[in-house]
Amino acid sequence: MTNPLSLISLKNPWHLLATGFGSGLSPIIPGTMGTLAAIPFYLLLVQLPLPIYILVVVVSCVIGIKICQVTSDDMGVHDHGSIVWDEFAGFWITMLVVPLFNLNSMDWKWILTGFVLFRFFDMVKPWPIGWLDKRVHGGLGIMVDDIVAGAMAGVALYLVGKYAGWLI
Repeated sequence: MTNPLSLISLKNPWHLLATGFGSGLSPIIPGTMGTLAAIPFYLLLVQLPLPIYILVVVVSCVIGIKICQVTSDDMGVHDHGSIVWDEFAGFWITMLVVPLFNLNSMDWKWILTGFVLFRFFDMVKPWPIGWLDKRVHGGLGIMVDDIVAGAMAGVALYLVGKYAGWLI
């Protein structure tokens, strides 16, 4: 049987994006590595006006369905661990709290807490994330659980910030 990773080519733009510019090819914790790789892009995105940030995230989610579907089909495996574009989009959704509430985008407590919360929701998959993960297939299935995890982590990030007194 062919190793699915041998079917990935970073020269292919779909594969390059799906693997988070290669971060998902990490032999250990590729989803976490993909989320880490999303941080520098977040730091660029958060400099944009809020409506543009939101537009980029929405477009990333929509095109992510195609990115993940093409790469999954090429690999012959549904939601292979090396596909981390969904982590990029999910993390950016989580971090929407920062520009939404005009917080300091360079304050590492927001980034670290958002990272930890997103990884928690993405790995533990509480309802409805786990339910969606099991029932929705294809590129949409790869993306939707991380989109919901990002939204749930975003709410949690806001609540942590509120009750920790960071929103002052």
